[in-house]
Amino acid sequence: MSWKKKKRLQGPKRSYSLVRKLNKEGKITEEFEVMLNSLSLEEVIGLKLELASAAVNNKLFGLSLWYGMPFIAREAVFKYALSATRTKTECMNFLGLKQKHYYDIWKNYQVENFFSNEEED
Repeated sequence: MSWKKKKRLQGPKRSYSLVRKLNKEGKITEEFEVMLNSLSLEEVIGLKLELASAAVNNKLFGLSLWYGMPFIAREAVFKYALSATRTKTECMNFLGLKQKHYYDIWKNYQVENFFSNEEED
């Protein structure tokens, strides 16, 4: 096993962090992070759906939530993988994607636009 120091990450990916982005936008606080950490993913999704339906008087008809959930979850996992890995190759390996598929997903989710506001600050 090599004990070499890892290269410092350079380029636009070095500042990809969902937590930092949401903190800067004022959407989350440290207390919220602690409370959220105590919930399971299923509880968070259920709570989010309940709060969204309460805003429209509990009528979320016409939305195909069942078929849309895999896409929502994939986008969340993709954005997390980008913030958790240092390079595109690491991200591809983390997600088990081939290069062509990775770049298709990259374009589809417009990740540069999502994280661009954070880089400007």
